[in-house]
Amino acid sequence: MAMTPDSVSPALCVRDLRKTYDNGVEALKGVSVDVAPGDFYALLGPNGAGKSTLIGVVSSLVNKTSGEVRIFGVDIAARRDEAMRLIGLVPQEINFNMFEKPFDICVNYAGFYGVPRAEAKVRAEQVLREAQLWDKADKMSRTLSGGMKRRLMIARAMMTQPRLLILDEPTAGVDIEIRRGMWKTLKEINAAGTTIILTTHYLEEAENLCRHLAIIDKGRIVEQGPMKALLAKLDVEGFLLDIEGALPACLPAIPGTTLAAEDDHTLDLEMPRAMDLNSVFAALDAAGIRVRSMRTKTNRLEELFVRLTGGDDKAEAA
Repeated sequence: MAMTPDSVSPALCVRDLRKTYDNGVEALKGVSVDVAPGDFYALLGPNGAGKSTLIGVVSSLVNKTSGEVRIFGVDIAARRDEAMRLIGLVPQEINFNMFEKPFDICVNYAGFYGVPRAEAKVRAEQVLREAQLWDKADKMSRTLSGGMKRRLMIARAMMTQPRLLILDEPTAGVDIEIRRGMWKTLKEINAAGTTIILTTHYLEEAENLCRHLAIIDKGRIVEQGPMKALLAKLDVEGFLLDIEGALPACLPAIPGTTLAAEDDHTLDLEMPRAMDLNSVFAALDAAGIRVRSMRTKTNRLEELFVRLTGGDDKAEAA
């Protein structure tokens, strides 16, 4: 009797997943992750952490050494073709034919998955309109801007109407205006019921879009759970203080804080989240240091990421 995907099961269920490459590199060391249906989930990790390998195994591009992966209850090892029909993958690299038209790219992609051509044409118009690319449907894809090419990648993945969409750094290399436009598109896709797993180089992107996250480092999950709950664990926050005039040679010692000179006119302050800023300003004022303005040093997710991975590059989660 034919089996159908389980709507009650997690969108993605990974259990004790391990991957050792032929050269002996152990990329995954017993990874377990659950992603709920309808979630917007961030998968973060420094370079070489195992993130790409995990995505590769889930999307059936990399063979696992051991462990279990299920997509809406469908085991990818036992029922690969059925599982892959549930997934849409948007890789980091642009990988469509630049001399094909966006409309043809979408229609032909759907054909690979058995979608009848007449139906594929209807879907192609729909996804290209949603991606704001319908006016480019019959133009050579090489004439599209970088942001348009990224949106075309997402539109193509949506041609199979996937229940799980995996995005590998979809906004890499695009400017902030295009990035925010893509955020809007992804939020709409998620709101329509598609589960999304996102890897991103931009930590503020994950904090803006995602409700849950997992951080992987050295082949292991070092933290996972609801975004808000994990960020609430942070007990220290950092600020950059712009100072009127030059800083004194000796900075005051303020109990509970770490104070350092960023340059001649800027202080780097770290303090407990529960501490009253007014007491810090009062101590600085008593030392003859006048604060002109202040700004947060890092976003909260960046701070959590650096603490858990010990990464030197605070801005990168690739």
